[in-house]
Amino acid sequence: MSQSPIAIIDPAALVGMARIGTDEAGKGDYFGDLVVAGVYLDADAEPLARELGVKDSKKLSDPQVRAIAGQVMAAFPHEIVRISPSTYNDLYEKMRNLNRLLAWAHARVIENLLQRTGAELVVSDQFGNADVLEKALLHQGRQVRLVQITQGERDLAVAAASIVARAVFLQRLEALSREVEMKLPKGATHVIGVGKQLFAQGGMPLLRKVAKLHFKTTQDITTGR
Repeated sequence: MSQSPIAIIDPAALVGMARIGTDEAGKGDYFGDLVVAGVYLDADAEPLARELGVKDSKKLSDPQVRAIAGQVMAAFPHEIVRISPSTYNDLYEKMRNLNRLLAWAHARVIENLLQRTGAELVVSDQFGNADVLEKALLHQGRQVRLVQITQGERDLAVAAASIVARAVFLQRLEALSREVEMKLPKGATHVIGVGKQLFAQGGMPLLRKVAKLHFKTTQDITTGR
């Protein structure tokens, strides 16, 4: 079994350590996919990551995210798990818990990268009970040291993963917008108007295709409030 996940107050302690960083995008967005990404960095890779401008994706514009993500994916081992809204809704109905769903997706990214890199350290942003992620890992994942930290993007590997995840989320949101011929907004506010239009056009089946239905927003959209 891995060591118990611990919180590190100063992510500077991780600098120079070979590690996988994971993060997600789309968790708080009503429309669009949930995307989890992982990026492997070691001491030799860190200077290049900094040179590319890797930082918390929330501090970057969408064009910056797209540009840096392309460079990160070309330069470093990475993995992506993309869960479409329809699949997300199916999984949520089975799991009935967002943290379990997140842990499942993070664990798949971690397992895939472990096979490619042989990393012995995994760093992720903290969500829910730390045991949830550890339990979601398969045999190989349970042999590594798993660290969860608050504001995980302070670590360079997690920041790189956050950029990749965000870029894929944006790409998929645009693709879904084209499919329904309507611009789907980011976030969870200012979405009700578009949601009502989609619901009027195709009912719950169409909404299920593009939105995360467990959000309270769905009730506001479908009840006509």
